[in-house]
Amino acid sequence: MACIVMKFGGTSVADIDKIRHVAGRVKREVDAGNAVAVVVSAMAGVTNQLVEHTRSAARLYDLREYDAIVSSGENVTAGLLSIILQDMGIAARSWQGWQIPVITDEAHGSARIVEIQGEELQRRLESGEVAVVAGFQGLEPSRNRITTLGRGGSDTSAVALAAALKADRCDIYTDVDGVYTSDPRIVKGARKLDKVTYEEMLEMASQGAKVLQTRSVEMAMKYHVPVQVRSTFEDKPGTLVVDEEEIVEKAVVSGVTYSRDEAKITLRNVPDRPGVAASIFGPLADSAINVDMIVQNISPDTKTTDMTFTVGRTDLDRTVQVLESNREDLGFADLVAEEGVVKVSVIGVGMRSHTGVAQQMFQALASRGINIQVITTSEIKISVLIDEAYLELALRSLHTAYGLDVT
Repeated sequence: MACIVMKFGGTSVADIDKIRHVAGRVKREVDAGNAVAVVVSAMAGVTNQLVEHTRSAARLYDLREYDAIVSSGENVTAGLLSIILQDMGIAARSWQGWQIPVITDEAHGSARIVEIQGEELQRRLESGEVAVVAGFQGLEPSRNRITTLGRGGSDTSAVALAAALKADRCDIYTDVDGVYTSDPRIVKGARKLDKVTYEEMLEMASQGAKVLQTRSVEMAMKYHVPVQVRSTFEDKPGTLVVDEEEIVEKAVVSGVTYSRDEAKITLRNVPDRPGVAASIFGPLADSAINVDMIVQNISPDTKTTDMTFTVGRTDLDRTVQVLESNREDLGFADLVAEEGVVKVSVIGVGMRSHTGVAQQMFQALASRGINIQVITTSEIKISVLIDEAYLELALRSLHTAYGLDVT
């Protein structure tokens, strides 16, 4: 008997008919004699609506109450799927995060899993019961409060559960049939990858690809959880996320991704002294605000500097509040916040052994008249921040420049 973790996203469980379809897929694994744990997201659109309700209630809200509100969508899906499975004659029971429990840290809204105490869940699986787990949820034990794992957190729930159960595989079911070289809705020549390395998938996820959440890939890589991204609605192979050693021929660039969830902040005339960066980013870290791209300029008088960085758009108001409340200590003259930007990235493990990848990217964008505002790099990734109006042109140009188009 194999142990299988199956995760279904919001579009896979968007209505009762689709939940019935999901139940059919679960039944197929049960009939094959496998122990099955299912992790579900909220029905499509539900979490967005709950977030909107929260923002309408208050612009700056209590994150503990935010978690209590937005976690409720997964409970509904888990209960509905359990009822449908029971109606099919399959023993099934829904589980909320606190019932397992999934222990997390105290970072409400973006909590990290510390431990999964899954002994009772394991016992139920061994007895033949299907566990239907509400994804995205955890428990912060010191205050006995519900936490959530951030958008896309059900992926992390699934991989963490697979690691805790020592599952044979973790299948992530979604509305696409795998991981593509770029967004096929924008780039018509995008093609599906049969395999992608954990490192490439981690970069793709962190740079905007919506197929898997970043922390789920980190966890899969750390615990060597076999992950497959598959379509809920089509019976065909998906994309395997594997160790680099399992890919024989490594492309220089495997994918071109983007993120619209970007906001740019510039602090003008910050005193140029040792520790200035720590004084800016320390309070943001304390407020659980993630900072991404950072550029520091030196002004002509060498006494002040301009600091530009990006945060998630949903964190923009909170970021401005934190910085303004520390204005006197930080000493900046002006704060400029912009939302009309996007991040575009090229990713590939082959970059380690090839030169000229960055020059090729910059040349492709320049030839289309696209100005680069900020640049960051890693060993297998180059990211640029550009005006949002040029997103589609940039993606198509880069996809063609690196020879990724379907031929």
